Amino acid sequence: MVHAAAGGVGLLLVQMLKSLGAVVLGIASSEAKRDAVITAGADAAVGYGEWVQAARSLTGGHGANVVYDSVGRTLADSLAAARIGGTVVFYGMAAGDPDPVDPRLLMDRSLTLTGGDLWNVLTGPEVRRERAAMLFEQIRQGAVKPHIAARFLLRDGARAHEYLESRAAIGKVLLTL
Repeated sequence: MVHAAAGGVGLLLVQMLKSLGAVVLGIASSEAKRDAVITAGADAAVGYGEWVQAARSLTGGHGANVVYDSVGRTLADSLAAARIGGTVVFYGMAAGDPDPVDPRLLMDRSLTLTGGDLWNVLTGPEVRRERAAMLFEQIRQGAVKPHIAARFLLRDGARAHEYLESRAAIGKVLLTL
């Protein structure tokens, strides 16, 4: 499962998971965004009102092997949507901080909750170049195709931010010189 699957990271993640052979359920807030998620290769796309049930339905009642949560406030439901022994990857708080997680919940269902900040991993220029080269190779091979929602001049950063806040963007929003 991929939260915010129509965002810039979400659309890339959907494509990367599909290139690895995963069955992907994308979660997106509008019909247009869900259409974009399907176009990116997801096997199914649902809205935020139905995604926990969809995870169970699509997996014969078991739940998702992995849930990628970049929303934050959805963390408790992401844990509920994961199968016994599943993993939740927490990597963002677009909607705000999640509620605290009781470690017994993890133990009772043998769940793994993991996460991190990109800058803890990309600690220097060499690592950044290596990771960028891997992404660009995936793009060259056609495994992933970045979707650009909009481009704004750097001096129009406030407009770009307003566009992001509107939640209308499907894909990446770029600032250019």
